[in-house]
Amino acid sequence: MTELNANDYVSIAPLLKQLQSNSKVATADEIAAAVGRIFEDRLSPVQCSTLLSLLWGTGRDREPLVLARCGQSMREAAAQVDRNGLRNVMQTRGRKEGSYRGGFCDLVGTGGDNWSTFNVSTTASILASTLLLLSKHGNRSSSSTSGSADFLQAIRPKGPVIDAVTAGILPSIYEKSNYAFLFAPTFHPGMRHVAAIRKEMGIRTIFNLLGPLANPIEGSIEARVVGVFKEEMGPIFAEALKLSGARKGLVVCGEEQLDEISCAGRTNCWRLRERPNPAFRGPRDEEDEDFTTSDEEGEPRTLVDIDNFTLAPSDFGVQPHALSEVSPGKMPEENAELLMRLLRNELPHDHPVLDFVLLNAAALFAIAGICDANTSNMGHGDDGKVIQETGPGGLRWKEGVRRARWAVESGQALESLERYIDASHAATGQ
Repeated sequence: MTELNANDYVSIAPLLKQLQSNSKVATADEIAAAVGRIFEDRLSPVQCSTLLSLLWGTGRDREPLVLARCGQSMREAAAQVDRNGLRNVMQTRGRKEGSYRGGFCDLVGTGGDNWSTFNVSTTASILASTLLLLSKHGNRSSSSTSGSADFLQAIRPKGPVIDAVTAGILPSIYEKSNYAFLFAPTFHPGMRHVAAIRKEMGIRTIFNLLGPLANPIEGSIEARVVGVFKEEMGPIFAEALKLSGARKGLVVCGEEQLDEISCAGRTNCWRLRERPNPAFRGPRDEEDEDFTTSDEEGEPRTLVDIDNFTLAPSDFGVQPHALSEVSPGKMPEENAELLMRLLRNELPHDHPVLDFVLLNAAALFAIAGICDANTSNMGHGDDGKVIQETGPGGLRWKEGVRRARWAVESGQALESLERYIDASHAATGQ
């Protein structure tokens, strides 16, 4: 944290006393306002570390409303992206199919599950970008051997320039690519003020939870899959997403306390599901996802319910694989080499890592709604045979795998990654 004159800091002593004596007195908005001061470098190191410790010790940072409000503070402090530019991207590049409206999607985990598996969510997001607009929010490793940023930068012979993709040029990146990696330090510069404190504290804090809630283009995210490191965090995150305005989402936790859909056994799921609001007074067939009513205080067009169910590899039509076959993850260079073999379709049809990735990409396809389509014309290699069978939660998980496997076998996933890499290099003038 940059050293300031003591007079430049804002004191949050009254809030700290409330958290210490009766933690429930402090409101979510008061906590979020204090967290927001961190991004402005307005809290002293002592008060900053005390706040983070009290939030974790009292459990307040694991309350849905606190997480939602602090996520909002983090996004408000982030580098701001041109929303009109993103809207133009959705209108020109978004591929509406099934109940997918062509919006941006994310596939992300909290980390911290101690399994250090292969970089499955990053790889699955690349597969998903063949049919969806992907906004992959990520960072370097903090608890594993290979973070998403480390993994992408290790791609050879030519990896992306991840810090070249900034808020100012993000819409132009999407003019060339369905995929973009939003490197957290680039989009959340205020986090540098707490980096040294977090490292010295050496314990989990609210910042180990906020990543999935802090995508800089949150308002443009249509669907997401979020992995959490403990089952008890599932309903908390689902509610936090709902409070943040999310309408399509799937929160997952493998029964091994894995922040991915497990390839080994059952996965606990909490689905955010839209349904029509009977109190809505506007047209029912309005396609504009931002449309509500002429009365800004009126009822929203849709409501969101949270459904709980479990998934198993068999629901995807995939054989289970022990986690020992996909973990512990290797160093970034080895994982990146495996990524490229996967994208070049060089892995066996039932390779454990391939199946692990297919499950997670399939989940994003399903939750985005693209699998709801009864026809399929993805391009070369698509036989058009839609698998209409539904599984837990009423979604077409096997159809998601069919589409994810097509992304690999057609070469489209590799092409999507290459377009992103080229776009990132072009942004530097290289």
